[in-house]
Amino acid sequence: MEHVTNLSGLAYVVITALACGMVFAHFKQPPLVGYLLAGVLLGPTGFEVVKSEGLVTSFAEIGVLMLLFIIGMELSVRTLKYTWRLAFPAVAMQTIASLMVMLIASFLLGISLSAAILLGFVVALSSTAVAVKLLEELGALRARVGRITIAVLIAQDLAFLPMLLIVENLGSNGFDLAAATQVLISGLLLFALVRLLLQQGRQHLPFYKIIIGHVDLSPLAGLVYCFGASAIMGAIGLSPAYGAFLAGLAIGNSAEREPLLAVVRPIQSVMLMIFFLSIGLLLDLNFVWENLGLVFLLFLIVTLFKSALNIFIFKLLGETWQRAFLSGVIISQLGEFSFLLAASAIAIAAITQEEAKLLISVTVLSLALSPFWLSTARRLQRIAERRLTTLKLVFDATFVGERLLAKRGARWARRSTTKTLIKARFIKNKMTEKFLDRHS
Repeated sequence: MEHVTNLSGLAYVVITALACGMVFAHFKQPPLVGYLLAGVLLGPTGFEVVKSEGLVTSFAEIGVLMLLFIIGMELSVRTLKYTWRLAFPAVAMQTIASLMVMLIASFLLGISLSAAILLGFVVALSSTAVAVKLLEELGALRARVGRITIAVLIAQDLAFLPMLLIVENLGSNGFDLAAATQVLISGLLLFALVRLLLQQGRQHLPFYKIIIGHVDLSPLAGLVYCFGASAIMGAIGLSPAYGAFLAGLAIGNSAEREPLLAVVRPIQSVMLMIFFLSIGLLLDLNFVWENLGLVFLLFLIVTLFKSALNIFIFKLLGETWQRAFLSGVIISQLGEFSFLLAASAIAIAAITQEEAKLLISVTVLSLALSPFWLSTARRLQRIAERRLTTLKLVFDATFVGERLLAKRGARWARRSTTKTLIKARFIKNKMTEKFLDRHS
């Protein structure tokens, strides 16, 4: 009887996650936001359907490995070969500026040093899923704006790995020599793998003739690559998540990328749903209500600061105001990696439960406002097509409203026409006076 009850609870979880994901997909938003909402509805502050988070947490950890594995498979080292001059300086400036602002905010808001470093990393990273969705909706994925935005997102994905290693060492022992050595070794492994992939090109995987095309063996082989690399990295004292990412990067730049990606992605989608569902379970609505001012203040600081910072960086790297503004807005929300960093920090007690709730609340709020970013990006596309030449015109057209801007434009046109007519009449009168003087 208890077994039947567990199955019923599992059915409620899956149905709720699917329904919430479908609702957000209907409004052309990433389903992951729907999974977060499902977790909130099913969690302790909702209908309390899920009371024990043990099983969900175990699946969520597997979902983290699968997420990093798929991200590695989708990265192309050849793309970085041509875009690193723009992407890596942009990510470096984003990270340094975010850390500085969060460290200052930690003194003002009473946040611990570990939480400030974690927030700095969180602010520097953006949502790849939301950004790609926005670019697809705008039809700008292959345009210059899309290329530079994707390049920065790829660089952020690579920067996440050392961030994760640093966060994993923010516990009671602090960031000591052993932790620094771990980060250094991990960075050297990534550098060596990227160099090897660039030099050798797309090579075949071992036993690819037997694995590829086989309905049963292909998904299992993908899981073996993912969990096998994670186990090896864990055995030598490095991060298992880092191993999953390196395995995905190697496979993603091999000749078997497409068939393995096709069979592994459905498994990853289910695990990813469980991961975001588990994050939704952690969202405490009572905490949000009791600390509503702090949550919205931090959200406002993060949103405004990140928008301005991204626009400034893109402009500093030589982009036009239009492209800088559009790219800056598209990547101005917090990303999925925020939850991974938060989960790692919670696991080693690097931050308190209150700080974890604050971080999760701000991140969920940022992702939940993705419809605002989509509508803003669409408006910015129309603004870019009008070839506005100054930052003030771009700002007015974005935030003042197109109708008011049109009224201002019409008013300006009427004033210009009136001035032109007055000037023309003045010239005509002068010429008439000269003509009369000559013939008088």
